[in-house]
Amino acid sequence: MPAIETVDLQREYPARRGPGLRAVDGIDLAVAPGEVYGFLGPNGAGKTTTVRMLVTLLQPTGGRATVAGYDVATQPAEVRKRIGVALQAAALDLLMTGREMLLLAATLHGIPPADVADRGADLLERVGLSAAADRRVGTYSGGMQRRLDLAMALIHEPEVLFLDEPTTGLDPTSRLTLWDEVRRLRDEGTTVFLTTQYLEEADQLADRVGIIARGKIVAEGTPATLKAEVGVPHLDVTLAGEDHRDLAREVLARFGDGRPPTEECDLSVALPDGSAGLAPIVRALDEAGVQVASLDVKEPTLDDVFLAKTGEHLEGAD
Repeated sequence: MPAIETVDLQREYPARRGPGLRAVDGIDLAVAPGEVYGFLGPNGAGKTTTVRMLVTLLQPTGGRATVAGYDVATQPAEVRKRIGVALQAAALDLLMTGREMLLLAATLHGIPPADVADRGADLLERVGLSAAADRRVGTYSGGMQRRLDLAMALIHEPEVLFLDEPTTGLDPTSRLTLWDEVRRLRDEGTTVFLTTQYLEEADQLADRVGIIARGKIVAEGTPATLKAEVGVPHLDVTLAGEDHRDLAREVLARFGDGRPPTEECDLSVALPDGSAGLAPIVRALDEAGVQVASLDVKEPTLDDVFLAKTGEHLEGAD
């Protein structure tokens, strides 16, 4: 049984006149237990609306969805018992300490204080906040607050964890700490539904990726499979001078289709055979007397996938 499943899930917002706005337009998802599922989409694509329905904050207007085996519309209380949620805006009391916030989260989930002391201490250590456990949350940095919010979402050991852009705005160290925790949760069998603006994050963490645009799923698969679908590797060539640019272009045209150059290179060519096609190109350029400053083989990226499927770059692609 999938940890998360949607069938023709819809959410329409009514309009004063005419048809309403369908923010989510009949999506089908099946996320396996213990899987990290990356959910990507441009602003306004419907990903936040989808998450809000899955965590029971918003009622679907069509279709159905189950989380941990329970229907989000008819069994919301059962769903909430089994999920952890860390949204973009952390609900933290700045006057309480980190340890007190964890105790409050445990109490809200019906866990006796005596049963949560060790669990809380372990979570504080896992997210790197042991030394700051008894400081007021108002003294925490943004990264520390985000890590505390994650610990609170895990206090009741949820089956499914929803992370909504958990590392947006974080410094590199805090981001890597959260990445390590997501990997550890996957190893422990927790299902993680991750929305992110960072393609590298999805590439590093997600077992599978779903891309939503205009309320519909437009692509789904492993990062490697999706990248293979949209193209082949390409070679970026930077010349040592301008004299042989036309000659170099003629040489490269014998090996693959030309691509628009970028600010980082002078010429670019597709490599249908991947890196195996590099050696013949190097020999041909050398025999033609073309002086090359650098060669860089570039594999397809999730940004290429995103661009091909949605017609735009993801906001956090850089």
